[in-house]
Amino acid sequence: MNTSAQKQISGYLDSLRVERRLSPHTLSNYGRDLGRLEKFCDQQHILSWDMLTVHDSRNYVAHLHHNNLSGRSIARLLSAARSFYRYLIKQNTVSYNPLEGVAAPKSPKLLPKTLDIEQVGLLVAVNSRQPLALRDRAIMELLYSSGLRLAELVSLDVADIDLVDATVRVTGKGGKTRIVPVGRFAREATQEWLVCRGEVAKQAESALFVNSRGQRISGRGVQGRIQYWARRQGVGVPVHPHMLRHSFASHLLESSGDLRAVQELLGHADIATTQVYTHLNFQHLAKVYDQTHPRARRKGNGD
Repeated sequence: MNTSAQKQISGYLDSLRVERRLSPHTLSNYGRDLGRLEKFCDQQHILSWDMLTVHDSRNYVAHLHHNNLSGRSIARLLSAARSFYRYLIKQNTVSYNPLEGVAAPKSPKLLPKTLDIEQVGLLVAVNSRQPLALRDRAIMELLYSSGLRLAELVSLDVADIDLVDATVRVTGKGGKTRIVPVGRFAREATQEWLVCRGEVAKQAESALFVNSRGQRISGRGVQGRIQYWARRQGVGVPVHPHMLRHSFASHLLESSGDLRAVQELLGHADIATTQVYTHLNFQHLAKVYDQTHPRARRKGNGD
């Protein structure tokens, strides 16, 4: 690519920084993604952006797939390239978008990983009475009890939880608010944390959960603490906050079979998003069937 083409990438990144106020990290990702397209163009002797054709764009997808990129990664690269070409059209640098309509190969849908009930019990069986340990237990109990997203949990204020009414007011994606029940164990753990929260939290801090400096805990902070307790409690698998949400949904659906109720509790706008848990439920039922049904498996010769 010529110098002019490289300057156009820089101009596009500047426009993202000014108009959309993207973070330096996100801008760096955009730059890296477009650099990958630029490198492909160099290899194909495409000297300027207006020379890239739809046929070239499909070859680009094939090239990425050949280099073992997942469908999701290819989709992200195509999204960045399409957005860049929309900018070039506005700048009258190109006349059309050669990536519009070019699709990434579909990736196989991976079912979310969950903990079984025994693993959840082991994880939350924190017996330390230190304030931050009580905080961590309350966090894990609440994630599992109410199926919260990590961002929802860390944004909770003390005023959002009603231990008498056994509910928590959650602000989810798109600013939508929902009221979710809080189970007995989560209520008890949260109450224990609230008793000693004042020893840790700064006086004016409204956050329900705070870090060791007395300020609202971050998502990364929650992730680190859950990973710590998973190792310490001997859960046996890596645990992340969303796994507790997945476990909540799977266990609830397994017990009730009420997909609509689970959708409401999770705050899913589309029930298709919730239906992934029916596959998990079927996997569990199939496993039970294989292990218990007298005609599920062929008997060995010695039986």
